[in-house]
Amino acid sequence: MRVLILSWEFPPHVVGGLGRHVAALARTLTAQGHEVHVVTRGQGAPGVPDEEWLDGIHVLRVPEAPPVIAFDDLIPWVLSFNNRMTAVAGRLLRTHDIDVIHGHDWLVTYAAASLKETWDLPVVATIHATEYGRHQGWLPGPMNKLIHQVEWWLTYEARRVIACSGYMRDQVEELFLLPHEKVDVVPNGVAIEDFAVDPDERDGFRPTLTGPRTRMVLFAGRLEYEKGVQTVLGALQRVRAAVGPTKFFVAGVGTYSDELRRQVRALGLQRHVRFTGFLDDHTLRLHYAAADVAVAPSIYEPFGLVAVEAMACGTPVVVGDTGGLREIVTRGTGLTFTPQDEDELADALIRVLADGDLAAQLVDRGRSRILGRYDWAAVGRRTVEVYGQAIAEEAELRGTGDVARPPLRALLHGAPILELGALGDLGDVG
Repeated sequence: MRVLILSWEFPPHVVGGLGRHVAALARTLTAQGHEVHVVTRGQGAPGVPDEEWLDGIHVLRVPEAPPVIAFDDLIPWVLSFNNRMTAVAGRLLRTHDIDVIHGHDWLVTYAAASLKETWDLPVVATIHATEYGRHQGWLPGPMNKLIHQVEWWLTYEARRVIACSGYMRDQVEELFLLPHEKVDVVPNGVAIEDFAVDPDERDGFRPTLTGPRTRMVLFAGRLEYEKGVQTVLGALQRVRAAVGPTKFFVAGVGTYSDELRRQVRALGLQRHVRFTGFLDDHTLRLHYAAADVAVAPSIYEPFGLVAVEAMACGTPVVVGDTGGLREIVTRGTGLTFTPQDEDELADALIRVLADGDLAAQLVDRGRSRILGRYDWAAVGRRTVEVYGQAIAEEAELRGTGDVARPPLRALLHGAPILELGALGDLGDVG
């Protein structure tokens, strides 16, 4: 396969799980003998080239177009970014034969659609999350409604749609009125061998974080409301009262960071919570391995990579019983609680921290679970199967000449968007 991947995140620019997912997928496909080109956001930072070969992957980083638009002005920034992405990818397509375009999330929709129309190439789209899900079934403002529509547009333009879990497949089928046969479930993966932290390094690292009698709870991920860190903060005093000194490490960055810090101050937890900021991969794995328990308290979670990574590092997990986490933490591989329920979360954390035998059982079961399901080699092969199906379907349609589609404007004002009102009061999304 000759694959063009479009993603707004790619190392060294990594905000959340999407960038790490795309990087690992690209490495896996390359290792399996495929030709991979990635067009992504430029950094404009010293030492980060606009074009390079990285572990066999051809990476093209899109420079910002003048006048430079701040990322905080999201919609204009996305439009500018997609304009430049289309130009850079178009240059690539003039000199390289490509079989399939793989677009990741709504931020690359305009470029994916334009390249598809110009170069007659099939598009595969991975929907990592939805705006509807991020806001718990509510689209509170005009920008949220626009993002929701663009997400739908990406699934409409795509020949195949990939969802990372059965939960996400059901959500995108219902939200965007997709036929069941168009959506494939391909779970995220984890490079299990990379998470084998050296025990001596772990034991030497742990004292740099906290004292020998203090229990360590870890959250890793984007700091957004839907990730549920606020629930852990609400449960922490009860956990400390039951098991003794406990320190909560919050690894990540995001728009909810300031609010979480205010909550810490309001609860008097300054000495018991540490915000680490963004951690590079190796340091993050050391934190996983050093922790007594990793918590994924999400309200909304399409997949739940944190749980898989913690299991790979040999750390027991406690997760919100929602979304993709429900599919990962099953059959005794971890403990679950009702999202946003501080008392249930406190009970689960106390059980793991107070019962060494239970923690060891969770670690063993968790490691067995991920070895059988989330290995990147298997994920890569499954993704290539989806590419092959998309290419065959595109060729069949073009062979019959059956590629005409209704005008997009008519669709935007028709049933595929307006019927979503049945799922809740989404307001005027026409």
